[in-house]
Amino acid sequence: MEKEYFCLIRKKLGKTQKELAELLGISLKTLHSYEQGWRQIPTHAERQVLFLLSRMRDREGDIKPCWQVKNCPPKRRKACPAWEFQAGKLCWFINGTICECAAQRNWQKKMLICKGCDVLRAFVPEEEPAPAKGKRSSGTGSVG
Repeated sequence: MEKEYFCLIRKKLGKTQKELAELLGISLKTLHSYEQGWRQIPTHAERQVLFLLSRMRDREGDIKPCWQVKNCPPKRRKACPAWEFQAGKLCWFINGTICECAAQRNWQKKMLICKGCDVLRAFVPEEEPAPAKGKRSSGTGSVG
């Protein structure tokens, strides 16, 4: 996850850096380093912010489970953990789901598929911003 996308999600959640740091169980300095690009955003932090965003959006009740969106046949549904745990709105969160007809067990590979899927795109910001090419952070970002 790129730092710009992480910032965008924090803003969509309506949280300050301090509030999101508390939700993630990390220090404000750590969160600030994610947003400045000084540290790579770890998988667990990416998953948690996406989960929080999904819960916020699901309150509107218009997100369909993945097996409906993808029109999965019964045989594939029965083999998929998203169906087994009735977590079709959280399929992107569960490793081993049968997306694109094959189970993806690696988070990074799975997210490449999920970012193009209508299930995840139903609640994430329109588009992940492209990283600035050749730019380094000046370290003068806001803390709030």
